This record gives sequence, C-alpha cells and structure tokens, in this order.
Amino acid sequence: MNQDELKIRKAFSDKDWQEIKTLDTWQIFKIMAEFVNGFEKLSKIGPCVSIFGSARTKNDHSYYHLAENIAFKLTKEGYGIITGGGPGIMEAANKGAKEAGGKSVGLNIELPFEQYSNPYIDRDKLINFDYFFVRKLMFIKYAQGFVVLPGGFGTMDELFEALTLIQTKKIGKFPIVLVGKDYWSGLIDWIQNTLQSEGMIDPKDMNLFKVADSADEAVAYINEFYTRYLLKPNF
Repeated sequence: MNQDELKIRKAFSDKDWQEIKTLDTWQIFKIMAEFVNGFEKLSKIGPCVSIFGSARTKNDHSYYHLAENIAFKLTKEGYGIITGGGPGIMEAANKGAKEAGGKSVGLNIELPFEQYSNPYIDRDKLINFDYFFVRKLMFIKYAQGFVVLPGGFGTMDELFEALTLIQTKKIGKFPIVLVGKDYWSGLIDWIQNTLQSEGMIDPKDMNLFKVADSADEAVAYINEFYTRYLLKPNF
C-alpha cells in the first residue's frame, strides 16, 4: 500500500475498510490514489514533451539514437522529457534528457514481459502505475507536445488518444510530431485515402500532426508551434 492509499485507509474504521476491500468499488480508491500521486509530482515539473515509441527497440537501432538526439535537443530548449519509463525508445529519450542535464520523467507501468524502469529517469520523477488510463492522462495533461517514434499498439493508442482529444476540443491543441516518414507513410496514406475520402474525418484534421525525419525537424516544429500559441497546460 503506497502513501496515498494509506491516507485513504485512515478515513475508514477497520470494519468499514474490510468491507470496502471486498467490493469492486475498492478500485475507485486505488485509482484515486494513482491520480493524486501523479498530479502531486507532475504539477511541479514545468513544460515537458512526451516521447513515445516501442519498448522493443534495441540500443543499436537508428530509431534509438534518433530518440536520444531529439530528447537531448528538446532539453536544451528548456523542456523536460516524459516517457513511459521503460526500455527501447523510452530509455533512449530519458537518456538524452539525462545527458543534456534536463528533467527526465518516467511514467512506468508493470507489464508481463517487457516493462521495467530504465536507469536514466530522475529518481524523484519515476511514477509507477497499475492503470493504463490514469497513465495516459498524465502523458497528455503534463505535456506541451508529443514526439511519436515507431512503435506498436501502445504507441498507436497514445497517439490516437491525443488526436481524438484535440480533434474534439476536449483539450487544448499541442504539437504532435511523427518521426520516421518511411514508418508512418502507410498509416498516413490510409488515414487520408480511406478515413478522409470516406468522410470519417475532416481534411483539416490532417493538420493535427506533422511528419519529420530528423531531430532538428521535430524540435523546430515544436518551437515554431509555440511562437504562434501560448505555452500553457492542456486542460
């Protein structure tokens, strides 16, 4: 039981607590504790960019080095870096932030085969989650930009969650950069030639993201975005 769960526990008698623990509603308190912990820690960090990508990318892959370079350059521009806290692209981004002397945040989640916290996260900025949906909220609420490198289902989930929230104006617009034109071209063609042509999205929705091939392109787009928009919390 973490400190936030202990705070909740103290509000109940032993008898009531035992009854609560046998109910599905106990999950509400666990979820609440994750929200409280995340809000308390991340609200103090300042402007950040969330970097996403596969946990399976090896450290000798070009995508790994690209993520590291992007994080390094963004940190030099004054941004903290938020990742999912695990290996692969996440590790590369935290490593780049650490090498640049910036804030390196990890939002870790326990997974059966591949997730463990990488060694480049600031120890006071490592937050562990049980619930994906709480973790995704933290990525969006405390980031002023998304940089999305090649990844799998989890990466797609995080990308389309952000696009949906911006499209529906549930959050303020922020820059989203897809890095790796060859990797993303098939998906983008499908979005344009199927979703857009069938009327499932508006043509202007294609402007919700930018595609880049280099660290300099990705960083320049985020910097340029904030010459036109005020740097502020998303919601």
